[in-house]
This record gives sequence, structure tokens and C-alpha cells, in this order.
Amino acid sequence: MRLATLMALALSAIAVLASAAEDLPDDAANTIGLASSEPLGTFLVDGEGMTLYRFADDDPGSGTSVCYDTCAERWPVFFTADIRVPDGLELTDFQGFVREDGVIQTTYKGWPLYRYFEDKLPGDVRGHGLGDVWFVVSP
Repeated sequence: MRLATLMALALSAIAVLASAAEDLPDDAANTIGLASSEPLGTFLVDGEGMTLYRFADDDPGSGTSVCYDTCAERWPVFFTADIRVPDGLELTDFQGFVREDGVIQTTYKGWPLYRYFEDKLPGDVRGHGLGDVWFVVSP
């Protein structure tokens, strides 16, 4: 029951913040953006240009993640309450959920989003293809 209440509150907060973000001036920085590389094409990055990943073992749209403990140390959860996106992305494709560990995680089209701890510079894609289960997120 507590988890359901936390999820409802978190999703309400995200919806309110997303709605408020639509009223920001056009020159406000995006919190989610796009980058590209020759072999991978276009992919999602956070507001600082760090690559965002999806985990193939997650069940998109389920509001859950299977990445905890050591996995979550290597693949930190991505969350932003203030979702602002550039042209080419739809704000409504981004949601969030409360994980079993109480952390809120942002999703794109139902896929929980992560960063990779070995990516050091904006645009690094060191996590792409690891274990054949981690991939950059293509729009």
C-alpha cells in the first residue's frame, strides 16, 4: 500500500512539473537532449550531454526496474523532475516511477533510463552493447 501511495505521489509530482516546464521560456536549457555518433545515430542524453541507456532485461511500461545493488552502482538511475526536451522529442513520452528502493526513475516510452559509470565525458557511449543488454536510447 505504501509503495502504491509513493508511486501515485511521484507520478503526480512529475505531471505537475512537466506541465510547469511547458511554460518555461524557449531559451531554458533542456534537461533531456539528443546527441549522435557515426555508428549509433541519434540517441538520448541528459541535460549535461551524458548518454542515457536502457536495460533490455527491464519490462518497458511495467513501472519497475530489475537493476539494483551492484547493477545500480554501475548503471545509476536517471531522474529529472523538470523535464524539458528539444524539438524532435515529445514531452509526453517521458514519465517516472518509484522503484522498490524508493528512488524515482525517469522513463522514456516506458523504458527506465540509466547512465553508465564509465562514461566520463558528454557523448561517451562506453556502455552501449555491454552484455548484449545495455543500449543507448534511440528516439
